[in-house]
Amino acid sequence: MRNRQPRFKGGYQGEMERPSPSYIVDILPPLARLSNPADSIPTKHLHASLNKNRHPVNFVRWTPEGRRLLTGSASGEFTLWNGTGFNFETIMQAHDASIRALTYSHNDEWLVSADHEGIIKYWQTNFNNVKVIQGHNDAIRDIAFSPNDSKFVTASDDSTLKIFDFAGGSEEKVLTGHGWECKSVDWHPTKGLLVSGSKDHLVKLWDPRTGRCLTTLHGHKNTITKTLFEKVRGNCLATSAREQSARVFDLRMMRDICILKGHEKDNITALVFHPIHPNLLSTAGDGPIYHYLLDEPNTPPGVATTIAPYDSPDPTTTPAQVIYPAHKIQHAHQYAVWSLDWHPLGHILASGSNDRSTAFWTRARPGDVDVNDDKWHIGEAAAEAKGTWDRRGARRHRQEEEEQEMEDEVDGLVDQKMPSKAPAFPGMPGLQLPQFGKDNTGAQPIFPGMGSAPPPPPMFGNGVPPPLPGLDPSHPPDFAKLAEMLGKAGLPPPPPIGAGQIPQIPGMLPPGLLPPPGFPGGFPPPPPGLGMGAPPFQIPGMAGGGSASENKEEPPSSGGGSIRRRGPLPSQEESLQMEQRKGKYTRAR
Repeated sequence: MRNRQPRFKGGYQGEMERPSPSYIVDILPPLARLSNPADSIPTKHLHASLNKNRHPVNFVRWTPEGRRLLTGSASGEFTLWNGTGFNFETIMQAHDASIRALTYSHNDEWLVSADHEGIIKYWQTNFNNVKVIQGHNDAIRDIAFSPNDSKFVTASDDSTLKIFDFAGGSEEKVLTGHGWECKSVDWHPTKGLLVSGSKDHLVKLWDPRTGRCLTTLHGHKNTITKTLFEKVRGNCLATSAREQSARVFDLRMMRDICILKGHEKDNITALVFHPIHPNLLSTAGDGPIYHYLLDEPNTPPGVATTIAPYDSPDPTTTPAQVIYPAHKIQHAHQYAVWSLDWHPLGHILASGSNDRSTAFWTRARPGDVDVNDDKWHIGEAAAEAKGTWDRRGARRHRQEEEEQEMEDEVDGLVDQKMPSKAPAFPGMPGLQLPQFGKDNTGAQPIFPGMGSAPPPPPMFGNGVPPPLPGLDPSHPPDFAKLAEMLGKAGLPPPPPIGAGQIPQIPGMLPPGLLPPPGFPGGFPPPPPGLGMGAPPFQIPGMAGGGSASENKEEPPSSGGGSIRRRGPLPSQEESLQMEQRKGKYTRAR
């Protein structure tokens, strides 16, 4: 916008920037405006995303390609939000405890997460969990990869830092030196240098090769909440604590050069550097989000401007310069903001809060003249008085968004629907076993095309079943050849048969053989001891004429006649139905 000029000579050289929506086409990404970080300040609220089961959002991380936002909640769930429409994509139970830290590797191929019970999990980019290790016995508060991704470091409430070998998942070093819980850790983007912050108010720099503490920075008077290296140039270190100010240290001078003020009633809980502009730093507290330009003091009226150490004759003794926010979003969230993360392109900022919502922020576009007067800047009451916010319309819009989120989640479950688990006769596809309802009454098996009528019994004309197709009754099989084939197959041969005799196989006949005329009904008698009672083993679905309670499924016994079948995989649709019976998710689409 600022540099829009006609491409022909002699053109109009007057006004170059207009607050007109037609100039939206001239917005360039932050990478094209390296010298104008003020153009990348996210002043406009885009969207607030909420799960159906609402839990505090502890961590937000953009996926490496920037297509989705990954959030980790206090319930141990991963949620993926679309990075363009900001709608729900999928959710999964990643941990059994609250997720406290997660980060992507520099090669964008791995995700490592940690929870409140000290468990570390490796994930591929498709969220396939490939490894689980017990890193600490207490909660893990932060995690960071080394520059070459061969190692990663964790900070825990047990007051230690641990360096792990990524490939083997083994612990290599334990860094001890903090006197209380470690709350944050970061690995320099290019150097072998670690920084950690603790509840003992100290910021320590470590050598990861030897495990030795290099120096301790005394700049805060409360629990350190975040320590972060600047990733573009790597010369600065930002730290924040549970107080109203944050500090920026220069690693070359090993001293603080900036003090970030402006949080008047809240403590700073999160901070993040811009991925493109090294001098744009964003902080968050108990609701507001502030954006600072480290080379512009933005001193309010009536306050004396301080000089930067770089501009003084003696930088080592000059006090740190006080920086005030370049932009304030006073009502960004209702409660504390736990995490901030920039889109890889630097045009969208995501925030996760204790108010159970994930918010998206971006730059104001030409024509957005009411951005500074919306409810996130001046509050709901003032915005309603100015006419920039409609309480009733916002409530209706929120209800529509919740219904859309519910529909997206149900559609996601339908996409993963498992096939029906109705039991069927073994070896007879399409014929289902009796189904038993809540009243323990079973229905007769129904054959296709026969309605509810029971199947008729088999009828034979002369009481003798017809021979199997392909076999000639006048030429029965040769038992000598049959015995030779069984011997080649390693099976025991049949008993010897005399001339004119037919083998008596209990309960069955070889295929193609007709029963002798002396047997009743044309079938051989049952084996001795069985009589006409129940079979010696349970046939699935054929429980006989017992009561309905006896027909219920029982676990297979260890007897030789039991049949073991692999249980069906769980269905997400049935899980949804179980939740609906409890009174949840019952709202119609």
